[in-house]
Amino acid sequence: MDADAYCREIEAHLCRRNAGHLVRVAGPAFEMVAGWAAQGIPLKVALSGIDRTVDRRDAKGPSRRPLRVEFCEADVLDAFDAWRRAVGVGTAGGGGGGRETSAASDADEPRQRSGPSLRAHLDRVVTRLTDCLASGAVAGGLERAIEKTLDELGGARAASRGFRGEARTAFIARLQALDDEVMTAARAATPPDALEALGREAGQELAAFRGRMSADDYSRAVEAATMKLLRERLKLPDIGYEV
Repeated sequence: MDADAYCREIEAHLCRRNAGHLVRVAGPAFEMVAGWAAQGIPLKVALSGIDRTVDRRDAKGPSRRPLRVEFCEADVLDAFDAWRRAVGVGTAGGGGGGRETSAASDADEPRQRSGPSLRAHLDRVVTRLTDCLASGAVAGGLERAIEKTLDELGGARAASRGFRGEARTAFIARLQALDDEVMTAARAATPPDALEALGREAGQELAAFRGRMSADDYSRAVEAATMKLLRERLKLPDIGYEV
């Protein structure tokens, strides 16, 4: 998608989120949004970041003022950071995105965690998995995998605040193993044609990065992006805990 089309999609989304106010991305804002396109930030990821800004503004009360696009910058780049770590890619180019992402160095340098505590993470995971079961949208092996995970996490939540050292490390590793089990069950429960469609969508998201990746790296990224889309489709939480 070229920069003009990308900006038009941003404008349309902002109009919808701003009670029909006409929004134009122009001047420095256009250069910034065009920079998102040049970096290869998938449109869906950019919109997710913009929604973070809008939701935070809306939580303060109703507003009739249109949202200034530049207020979305940090949220968009944070959403992009989370997406690219999940699928295993870096930035696809330069461009006027304002702040540079640290894609090239993040794989080598540890990130300081600023997310929820382990207990808060478990509370969120249990709530989301319970909602999945209650929706009736899962069945068979996936339903059993979710039920098994809920049984295990139910007992662990109360003890999680006391996990230290090796016990904490082992528990975090166990969370990742549970996530792998749930996603394996999710894949098995998804019809092949639906998986193929998700794979095509993943390829489109990664198109800006393909020229910079080896065939093996690209294949792994498409697989990771496909599983991320499947997770979103089924509304499954990420059970793993990022330290």
